[in-house]
Amino acid sequence: MELEVRHLRALCAIADTGSVRKAARQLGMTQPSLTTQLHRIEKALGGQLFFREPTGSRPTPLGHAVLCRARPIVAEMRALIDEIASASHHERGARLHIGSTNSPAVAGWLRRLRVRLPETDTTIRADVSANALLHMVATGQLDAAFVHEVEGAPLRVPDGLVEHELVAREPQFIALADSHPAAARAVVRVADLADDQWMVDPTVDGEWAGLRRIWAAAGITPRVVHGDYLTAVDLVTAGEVVTPCQPTARSRHGMAIRPLYGDPLAVRLFMACRQDATPAASADDLFADLTASYMEIAWASEAYRAWLVRHDGLLSVGIQVPCRATPSGSFPA
Repeated sequence: MELEVRHLRALCAIADTGSVRKAARQLGMTQPSLTTQLHRIEKALGGQLFFREPTGSRPTPLGHAVLCRARPIVAEMRALIDEIASASHHERGARLHIGSTNSPAVAGWLRRLRVRLPETDTTIRADVSANALLHMVATGQLDAAFVHEVEGAPLRVPDGLVEHELVAREPQFIALADSHPAAARAVVRVADLADDQWMVDPTVDGEWAGLRRIWAAAGITPRVVHGDYLTAVDLVTAGEVVTPCQPTARSRHGMAIRPLYGDPLAVRLFMACRQDATPAASADDLFADLTASYMEIAWASEAYRAWLVRHDGLLSVGIQVPCRATPSGSFPA
């Protein structure tokens, strides 16, 4: 087997995300396919490249040595592709690539961008991993990304990115069946949900850290069901699970969305772009449309609107934050 650039890119993705599962999602592959590819690469190189641990994948000494050689090659190939893309830019027309973790604000953002840039081919990349999206911005695969950062679980923000902070602290609510006893209250305490099963998506960056922190503070150890938040509606309405949700989430028939007492779980929302980026629209225009879209859905949400009224409509919007030192570590926005 001869190593190709795609193999080196796969190794870098595993190292950057710390997980074969997350790397597979970033690369658009299935986890079994990437695992098989990794085994073949290791066989070709004659040694193990990553330690497989319960918390993810960590490079072995051999892996570190290979990555030191692989990263410059991958970067050079990315640069070559960007140069070719730039050279043919005028022939194919302007393009704008944005990314986002799951948010109801995205539809309005896209709508506004298409009105602002009718001649631009605007595309969206959705991913549960904020870290993966930030990496794609840093490597030029995306022009900008709208992501969330769980309080107490900082993201790995690559050097060279500028953060436009939308909301400094967005409270996360809880979704439960409207027949649940706690649904009769305007605000729900975490301790009131001690006997419920909580649905958790373990692939969301920072999810476990945020939930374990609020469970520990409430003195509970609830049962946990692993699943995809996008498919949780039926289980919630059936009364099988409760699950954290965004305050802007739309309620469905049979579901109640309530704030948690004291707002123990929160995320920071921001848009990231490269310092030297030259997309079809300026970062200020992108952020202005995102802000307008977010404010529209925030005030349209009954539960969030009530929370905003109680807090005097307090939302910290529109702050640009310089790129920061990359921390280690990484809830749905």
